[in-house]
Amino acid sequence: MLAYTGKYKGKEITVFPSGMGMPSIGIYCYELFQFYDVECIIRLGSCGVFVPDIELLDTILVENSYTEGNFAHNLTGQDCHFCEADKNLTSLLETTASEENLKIIKGNSYCSEVFDYYIKDFESYKSHFPQDLHLIASEMEAFALFYTAKYLNKKAACLLTVVDSRYKEEVISSEKRETSLNTMITLALDTITKL
Repeated sequence: MLAYTGKYKGKEITVFPSGMGMPSIGIYCYELFQFYDVECIIRLGSCGVFVPDIELLDTILVENSYTEGNFAHNLTGQDCHFCEADKNLTSLLETTASEENLKIIKGNSYCSEVFDYYIKDFESYKSHFPQDLHLIASEMEAFALFYTAKYLNKKAACLLTVVDSRYKEEVISSEKRETSLNTMITLALDTITKL
């Protein structure tokens, strides 16, 4: 896996891909935390949404992540399916966004094992989620990152850019996906300089 370490506004930062899905990010974040003295990871990614009033290219700050998978049970033997991001790191991201007049939406994500855009009966799929969790975004990595960070006493947060919505007719091209994530990236970088 190819990673880059450099300086942003004088702060040394490593940019490291996580692969796709909980098993992949679970390996990378565990080894970064456990063997390379990494203390803090902010995941940047794309997502779909479960609510119609969120627009394409909006930025979501994930507060908690829910999964129906068994990542936690496999790693530690715990029956855990809901995990929160580090509160201090999430608060710092929110403060930085406010200072820079960046719009973010805070909420909970569903960490799936499949790309939900391929699911035929989407409404039935959504209907079995715990309604009290108010899940607004669908992604595939946050739960594993948050859970591993808590298990190893580290810090983790997650920012997502909305690139898919069943409620919008617009489709974002691959070229636009590559160039439209700058808000999320800048927010993460500027937040890291404050750590």
